[in-house]
Amino acid sequence: MYRISALGLDIGSKRIGIAGCDGTGLIASGLTTLERTSLERDIAQFRQLVEERQVQILVVGLPYSMNGNLGFQARQVQKYAKRLAQVLQLPVEYVDERLTSYQAEQLILAENRSPSRNKSLIDRKAAALILQQWLDLRRASS
Repeated sequence: MYRISALGLDIGSKRIGIAGCDGTGLIASGLTTLERTSLERDIAQFRQLVEERQVQILVVGLPYSMNGNLGFQARQVQKYAKRLAQVLQLPVEYVDERLTSYQAEQLILAENRSPSRNKSLIDRKAAALILQQWLDLRRASS
């Protein structure tokens, strides 16, 4: 059976939500939230995750604007993702993440938690939604 190890990333200016998938590529789940400090420290933490999980690909949520254009934020995300992929020597694929943070907030509200007090949880859940979307698309096309 074909095994896949991907990391889903919800890249924000302060934090990066990180999700992983089971080896079958069926289910994505939130792993951790990285507080961004410096690119060097971020990369060191990513290196460790990539080695532990034998990651083959990075799946990054791209925040398109509602009209489908790539705005400033999306270009910042692409720039960061490209640097990360280059250093880690991994391919990167992008997923439209327009509503994932909103969906993640709704999931947290459904658990009777406060979204404003659980920002890192939102980032992790958003990363899992991004990765799940990619896994589902992959499965549908194979």
